Amino acid sequence: MSGYTLKNLMETKDMAAEQGFGDAMSARFPYGELGCEQLGFSLQELKPDVEAPFGHTHNEAEEVYVVLAGSGRVRLDDEVEELEPLDALRVAPDVLRAFAAGPDGLRFLVFSARHEGDANMEPEPWS
Repeated sequence: MSGYTLKNLMETKDMAAEQGFGDAMSARFPYGELGCEQLGFSLQELKPDVEAPFGHTHNEAEEVYVVLAGSGRVRLDDEVEELEPLDALRVAPDVLRAFAAGPDGLRFLVFSARHEGDANMEPEPWS
């Protein structure tokens, strides 16, 4: 394997579309396509005024979310925080997180150490 890999993130697989969520969001997890061995990350985007159809926690993975564009809010257990461009949010593994986009949508990068099969999905986190 080469010492580096260059790939445009928009050319990586959109898992949200593949899972039937393409009308609400996109979610690209390109760490495999880039050959990452320890790092997990994703590029995610919610369409304008959309609440994510699920939230999640982790068993081990601490995550950092960086807002690239748009605005919105995030549910963190029982609290809600507003988000705007270049906000960086660290979330401990056991904290429920769920995102909702504002009128311009919400695009963010997520970074963590990679822990395969570590996510625990929570359906309908906004209800």
